[in-house]
Amino acid sequence: MKSIILQGKLKEGLNITERVSFNSLTLPILNNILISTEKNFLKLSATDLEIGINWWILAKIEKEGESVVPSHVFFDFINLLPNKKVNLEFKESNLLIECDNYKTKIKTLKTEDFPIIPKITKDKFISIKGSYFSRALDQIKDIIIPSTTRPEISGIYILFQKDLITLTATDSFRLGEKKIFLKNQSSLDEDYSLIIPQKTAKEIINIFNNKEDNMKIYFSPNQIMFEYLLKETPHPQVQLISRLIEGEYPDYKEIIPKKYTTKLVLKRDEFINQIKSASLFSGKINEVKIKSDPKNKKIEIFSQSPEIGEYQSFITGEIKGEIVDVSFNHRFLLDGLSNIKSSEIIFELNGDSGPGVLRPVGDDSYLYVVMPIKGS
Repeated sequence: MKSIILQGKLKEGLNITERVSFNSLTLPILNNILISTEKNFLKLSATDLEIGINWWILAKIEKEGESVVPSHVFFDFINLLPNKKVNLEFKESNLLIECDNYKTKIKTLKTEDFPIIPKITKDKFISIKGSYFSRALDQIKDIIIPSTTRPEISGIYILFQKDLITLTATDSFRLGEKKIFLKNQSSLDEDYSLIIPQKTAKEIINIFNNKEDNMKIYFSPNQIMFEYLLKETPHPQVQLISRLIEGEYPDYKEIIPKKYTTKLVLKRDEFINQIKSASLFSGKINEVKIKSDPKNKKIEIFSQSPEIGEYQSFITGEIKGEIVDVSFNHRFLLDGLSNIKSSEIIFELNGDSGPGVLRPVGDDSYLYVVMPIKGS
């Protein structure tokens, strides 16, 4: 293989593919990147056996071929080069790299040892703006805690419908749901549900967060693929293929309260600052108490620690319903509040033992359910 490509373009592709190659002691081949040519394209491929990434860019191909190179060495060296033309050539089990006054030789490995990245048929798909989907994932991805006993809740549950995508994540103590409404962007004729690993969600955000054009999401029984095309030609620029988590996701709709006993409407930033202040005195279990006073339209926020002291403050807001005195883990509250962007939030409460629900004012696409600390 012999090709010429700009350093900036090669760096862009390596920034994407290098992330999934890692220091594997049992399978050292996973620490590498497969470099290959396809007509006028240079292709980089990497996998950790859970996620596979293919990346293409137009390049000057003087001789076709493929080889496998250590990802970290290749990535670090390319990053040090000036943004000029880079000459790549495979010769006698080595990759020769030349750019301006830089010249190096990296030993390569056998291509037949590199794992095959699965291919997915393109029958069923949904088309959606990459940045929009990434931002939706970002609102719920950090809720998950890996679980070996319940692997189905170690991922993000996605329900694809013709005009709607619903994303859900839970760790049994809190739950986030984000809805994405679609308009004529689907070839689906039936609902399709699956669970993607948390790592996959993070890579989707990393790759597609700044993609303002549409990407396509393709389905198969055991895999899912996210694809974004080049602007210059209708050819893929990047594909992310991920395995799915097996198992049946819990019927989470049963967890979301259908009514409430107390409803608070509060200024988001003020509420966040008060919770952060109270967290300094919240003790080992991160407990912050919230008590509503509907008559005076006041909410008391209280925390105490035997070692440090105590905190008490009041904020005003709209209060409907019963008096409530309930405790929450301040970290869980702040996680939900940080993913709400509206200036005001709705906090629906159900006594001292029922789940609370956070929602943005004026936005029905997102909700966050958090369980209280009982017996406080």
